Amino acid sequence: MKSVEEFLVYAARLEQEAALRFDELADAAGSFENTEVADFFRQMADYSRMHLEEARKRGGFHDLPEIPPGEYAWPRLESPEAAAIWAADPQMDVSMALSVALDAETNGLAFYQGVLDGTDDPEIKAMAAEFVEEEAEHVAAIKRWISRAAA
Repeated sequence: MKSVEEFLVYAARLEQEAALRFDELADAAGSFENTEVADFFRQMADYSRMHLEEARKRGGFHDLPEIPPGEYAWPRLESPEAAAIWAADPQMDVSMALSVALDAETNGLAFYQGVLDGTDDPEIKAMAAEFVEEEAEHVAAIKRWISRAAA
């Protein structure tokens, strides 16, 4: 990341795409009348929208530059926190949904950790550390849900 503005644009886009994907998965599960999974994915989409708003607020007085969707330099083809599209499976159960969510949140955590480890800019480092902490909490929460579901 070359600037705080760029970091914030990436953070906002990551959360926006996570919310969109979780909404798509919720819609797919709902179309198969799999309400428990649909409700879970909708909850994850809501969390992503809350984090999107947090990322936007953190921008404060910064003018956030526009980056065309095809020009983001994600580690993979799409945003790290966009859940796997294969999760639109009609046979999806809550356990599988939790696994998909864990994978998405773990990828988000790895992205922010990579930013933290790869920058010398103290302001970017401070913000990335906050995002790492938040994503680590999300990963831990999903792991707790997985443990409860297994019990």
